[in-house]
Amino acid sequence: MDGYVPKSGPEPFHPTRDATSCTEIDCGTPPEVPDGYIIGNYTSRLGGQVHYACKEGFFSGPEDAISSCTALGTWESPKLNCQEIDCGRPPEVPHAVLLGNHSSSLGSVAHYVCQEGFESRQGEITSVCTEKGTWRESTLTCTEIITEINDVSVFDNTCMRWQVNPGRINNQIMYVVYIKGHRADPTESVHEETVNLTTDSGTPEVCLDLYPGTNYTVSISTAPPRRSVPAIIGFQTAEDDLLEDDGIFNISIFNEACLKLNRHSRKVGSEQIYQFKVLGRRWYLNDFYHATSFNLTTREQTSVVCLDLYPATEYTVNITRLRSPEQHSVQIRITTAPAEKQIIGNISIFNETCLRWRRTKTADIEEMYLFHIRGLRWYQKEFAQEMIFNITTSSQASEMCLDLRPGTNYSVSVQALSSALPVVISLTTQITEPPLPEVDFFTVHGGPLPRLKLRTAKEENGPISSYQVLVVPLALQSTFSCDSEGITSFFSNTSDTDGYVAAELLAKDVPDDGMEITVGDRLYYGKYYNAPLKIGNDYCIILRITSEWNKVRRCSCAVWAQVKDSSLTLQQMVGAGLVSMAVVIILTFLSFLAV
Repeated sequence: MDGYVPKSGPEPFHPTRDATSCTEIDCGTPPEVPDGYIIGNYTSRLGGQVHYACKEGFFSGPEDAISSCTALGTWESPKLNCQEIDCGRPPEVPHAVLLGNHSSSLGSVAHYVCQEGFESRQGEITSVCTEKGTWRESTLTCTEIITEINDVSVFDNTCMRWQVNPGRINNQIMYVVYIKGHRADPTESVHEETVNLTTDSGTPEVCLDLYPGTNYTVSISTAPPRRSVPAIIGFQTAEDDLLEDDGIFNISIFNEACLKLNRHSRKVGSEQIYQFKVLGRRWYLNDFYHATSFNLTTREQTSVVCLDLYPATEYTVNITRLRSPEQHSVQIRITTAPAEKQIIGNISIFNETCLRWRRTKTADIEEMYLFHIRGLRWYQKEFAQEMIFNITTSSQASEMCLDLRPGTNYSVSVQALSSALPVVISLTTQITEPPLPEVDFFTVHGGPLPRLKLRTAKEENGPISSYQVLVVPLALQSTFSCDSEGITSFFSNTSDTDGYVAAELLAKDVPDDGMEITVGDRLYYGKYYNAPLKIGNDYCIILRITSEWNKVRRCSCAVWAQVKDSSLTLQQMVGAGLVSMAVVIILTFLSFLAV
């Protein structure tokens, strides 16, 4: 009949005279699919079917994912072909560039930064590689920054001040100041000049070298790529005789660190001595000082001095005219921009969570480093970790160990505050042992083992991959190693002495509220057969939780039950009773035929 084959003889045969008998077809353990796994339970009898699916991070085409047990006692070869998910190059975001290195595997995160003149007002722009093999694009965009220049005013006759909207300035802005001057006689233009000013101040100031007694029209706008609403102001400078006090001078700033000294005296050619005292401080470093002083001797009406200043520093410059009855002084403030070149070099990772780098600037000068750390887990969508902190050091070779969570992809941005360029590095922390299984412990002596409740574990230290039910001799409980890979299936030669895996359930197949499982229910869980316990033996039932990620495997175990002098389960007792009744009926029927 279907599902059986003859044993110990040919067909046809007489059941009472011949030695031939019928044995049920059993195809045994189904074949494995590379990077795939078996879904749910199955039977290895004729007609039994095994359903396959690809593991997390892999996908397949529309191939047949079913293998059937044939009349030959073998399984059909599954045609499922699992390939690793690769999302390719991240999508482009208008007016943004990719930040740092990135991977195209499942769960990878691509970070973007807006180009100069643009900003993302709602937060950071990211794109994530999904299980569909495509990038999940961010809904955030980079919008153009429109700078408004308002409230332009004139002070000290030739100096100008204005307000910038928005007032929050994150980067240096270059302003273009176009000057055009006229006099009543003659009417043609007598002074035309363009001056550039770079600053991050919300209220910029600039002092111009203007002619006395002249009508000026000044236009102020931002330099490309920024856009602005330009501001225009008209005014007249004072006549020269109002400024003819000998010894009076003014100072204007250009190219950030250069000073132009203009003498108001008409005594051209007279020698003058000016004393410069420069003091620089950094608001974020209490012990940082940069002080210098020197004298300038000149006969010129206009002199230029360029100072050797440190980046990202606030300077106060006092200029005093010496050798005069009244020592006229001018004080100006200069804030230098962060350096445009990278000062962090040779950055590397050691001990998994520690960073080491070298500073390209001169040693023994204090520097503050700003750390911005973001952590994501592809297997735990709700997980997000962000840390922002700073450290101060004068060492040229620095090291920093970070407090990071296990099983996490991190993006670490390190920026020296004296530089405008951050360094971004990606690192991945390895998983650690999953939480200990939560089990209701049972001790059974000479009776059936109840159904065991399997509860899901939290993915705190890495993704949970599978749950395994292990059956080992009770005598081996004290020496059992949780991470041992020597335990195989029930059909191995060592199952009686070393134990065996009774069931394996992938984490994605276990409901959130858990499930119940009976040891010895004669079903296949994954590729493992849940065989009945042998009567009269002592066993230890162990639940093992396995976490696998990034080629690292970690396990945690808990003793679920201890069985002494094992007996049949309730399900096995019912099955044995039905078999006994069937034997009695068959014998009675054969006796009747013999009569």
